[in-house]
Amino acid sequence: MTTILLTNDDGFDSGGIRHLHTALKKVGRVIMVAPDRDKSAVSHSLTMHRPLRLKEIDTDIIAIDGTPTDCVALALQKILDHAPDLLVSGINNGPNLGDDISYSGTVSAAVEGTMNAVPSLAVSMAEKTADFERAAEITARLAAVVLQKGLPENTLLNINIPATGTINGLRVTRQGRRFWRDAIQETRDPWGRKLYWIGGGSPVTDSATDTDIYAVSRNHVSVTPIHLDKTNHEGIFQLRDDWQLEEYDFNGKD
Repeated sequence: MTTILLTNDDGFDSGGIRHLHTALKKVGRVIMVAPDRDKSAVSHSLTMHRPLRLKEIDTDIIAIDGTPTDCVALALQKILDHAPDLLVSGINNGPNLGDDISYSGTVSAAVEGTMNAVPSLAVSMAEKTADFERAAEITARLAAVVLQKGLPENTLLNINIPATGTINGLRVTRQGRRFWRDAIQETRDPWGRKLYWIGGGSPVTDSATDTDIYAVSRNHVSVTPIHLDKTNHEGIFQLRDDWQLEEYDFNGKD
């Protein structure tokens, strides 16, 4: 039987993962190993300073007091008796578009799966919502395709699904650029000492029309293949040939 490892960064009891758990059961056996609480924006962090605790919530549902990456690492190395056929991370309550994926626990869980040669999907809503049913069904259909077709080596899929309105189709996209202006808010505690909140602000995006950001703004499902190799291959030639860095003699005198 097909085995699917399910995780997220919003916690095992979040609406997104519960709907996805139900939808993916049509594809295979689903084993949920997810954080015991919200772990959004923790990126690819591992818990190194304390031991991790596991709690069996129900059959094939385990909560861990750690990060999404912790959950995947423990599932693959200690909990499952064989590698799953697919890993699905989500459904995140909100988008993971453009530069957001660098911070995303949802995407990082899929990165961890890909690093361990497990075909992996990261799934997010294009805006915050309480309605995950349609997105879960779309994800299940895409999961079935990936199980049949496979994925390119060292590649995961970052999927963002419109939350409302008519879906105008699916677009295979590239990662756009999106950063947040005025995302750090300054306030003060009752004693007048400065405090800072990270979050909010206004998104600033590029104007390209082949990106994940553009696709979801037109109510398309965005599917972006993300490669583990982050090397700028053109930069190699610049540093080696134009800068001639390899010619530097670090043992000699200036």
